[in-house]
Parts: sequence; C-alpha cells; structure tokens
Amino acid sequence: MNTERIDIVSGDREKGIRRAGEILKQGGIVAIPTETVYGLAASAFDDEAIKKVFIAKGRPQNNPLIVHISDMDMIISVAEDIPELAIKLAEEFWPGPFTMVLKKKNTIADRISAGLDTVAVRMPSSNAARDIIRSSGLPLAAPSANISGAPSPTTALHALSDLDGKVDAVVLGEDCTVGVESTVLALFTDPPRLLRPGAVTAEELYRFIPDLVIDRAILFEPEIGKTVASPGMLYRHYAPKTQTFLVNCTDEQFVKLVNSKENCAAICFSDEAADISGKKIVYGDKDDKESLAHNLFSALRDVDSLRAECVYVHAPNKAGIGLAIYNRLLRAAAFKVINL
Repeated sequence: MNTERIDIVSGDREKGIRRAGEILKQGGIVAIPTETVYGLAASAFDDEAIKKVFIAKGRPQNNPLIVHISDMDMIISVAEDIPELAIKLAEEFWPGPFTMVLKKKNTIADRISAGLDTVAVRMPSSNAARDIIRSSGLPLAAPSANISGAPSPTTALHALSDLDGKVDAVVLGEDCTVGVESTVLALFTDPPRLLRPGAVTAEELYRFIPDLVIDRAILFEPEIGKTVASPGMLYRHYAPKTQTFLVNCTDEQFVKLVNSKENCAAICFSDEAADISGKKIVYGDKDDKESLAHNLFSALRDVDSLRAECVYVHAPNKAGIGLAIYNRLLRAAAFKVINL
C-alpha cells in the first residue's frame, strides 16, 4: 500500500483537511494529529474500516477503541442514555484530553467496543483533529497510530515509522502537546470509575465525583486475555524493544543504581543527568510533570537506538498527571518495578 502524506503545516491546510475527510468517507484509514497522541482514524460506523485499523496496528480484538467527535451534537449518534453528569463533565473538560465511557448506540461498529455494550467518547482539543472529523462528517474511532504495544506516537514521523505502507494516509501536522493518551472515565458504573489516568487528573475529577473509584488495573497487573473496558489497560503496552525497569527511588539512589550497571541505559530527570556516566535520555524536570508527559513516548522510542541491554526509568511521583506517566511506565516495563 502506498501511504499518502498530507501536509497541513507547510502545505495547503484546508486542502489537506478535505483530502483526509474524503479518504475517511470512502472507508480508508488515516493517521491524524490530536493533542494527546497521533490517532489512526476510521469511520465509527464502518466495521470494515475498523477492521483495517486492527490489522494495520496488529491490535488485539479485546482492546476497545475511542470514538472522537467534533461537537456535542455528534454525541447522540454514538451514545444513548447520556447521564446528566456526563453533560457537566463535557462542559468542564471538552474539548480536551478526556474520554467518557457511555452506553453504546447500536449504530456503532461492533469491533469498536470489543463486544461490550459501551463506547468510549471524547472531543479532542486539537483543531486539526476536530476539523478532520467535521470534514469527514463522521465520528472517528482512533486508537494510537502505532504498532500495538509499542510507544505511542507523538509526531507524524513516529506514525510513519510504524505505519508507512500499512495505512491510506498520514496527516503531517503539529507535534502532540500533551504527550500521553486521554483520561478515561467509566460512567456506566456507580460510582464512576477512573479506568485510565491522563492530563485531566483524578484530583480534578474529585471536584465533580467525590466518591470516584480508581480502577485497580491502573497500578496493578490486569488479567491477561480479559476484555478490558478501556484502551491502555492491557498487561504490556507502550514498550520499547529494550528490556525496561521502572525505579522508585531518590535521585542519589537512581544515579548509584545505573552507574553500577554495565551496558544499561537510563531515562532520567534533568537534574541527575550530569551524574550518570553511561547512556541516558533526559525526559524532563521532575518538578515539571507536563514536560515529563510530553517527552515520555519520544524517550521510550529513542532508547532502542542506544543499543543497551536494558533501561532503567526513574519514576515520577503519582500526584496529578504523574499518575498517568507512572501508569504508562508500568506497562512499558511489563510491571517490572524496583523499589529502593
């Protein structure tokens, strides 16, 4: 397959948006930018198009997809029995990196929900993403535009490196600003349950949902092979080829650990980098978690180029968006955690 490049940065933006919409209307699949990560989009109404997404990614069939909409009018085409709480949360967090799991409408392709009677829905804050949705006239199912299990793509080049020749087109847009996938909240449970942490934090959600439940799978190993209610809940995900260990410790302990290992690399904080003698990638300031989130997947992708036997990643604390970063790193390390 010849993968078309649609440049909306240095090329004609309106023409590119229209072209992406045309491909999607015709049942094609297109990698598109969002504020979180690049997504591999297909019509949420077209089961055959959704099948192409699973094939291109090599994605397990028990891993549901998120449906992206451009405005509130579109939500009634994908979900039903929408609770009042969902409307309040949408008013607060949409457009943005926030997904709600609602009761599915039967117009939605069955593959999207992995056999469940629910659907995950979000309205991205990325103007490019919403413009492409409007151009297609369709709600778009869009998991991350990468090979399943690999680090998510936050640039067009990441998406091309994984999917060139496997998808109809890649939109060459701006790099993703958030860097980790959206927060996912289940509203079909009582009380609501946080299924995946993201840039909309648990602390922010507690203002609306004082009895919010944090799903056990965020920090502990899920049952392998079980159908999950949200993307990103599988055992191993976001992983480089290099064996990865997540380390909970002080800066001094981390430096001592990685300096004692031969042919191992570190993904570290900026203020400890100078003291690490071996191979390393800095993923941000430990006190600036937004920078850590923004750089996380690029760091996990780049580490394979170091050709190390393993990589140790210094874990952030779990407050705020730190929970999202920690959650992704747990899966990148396949739950191999070192507590010093």
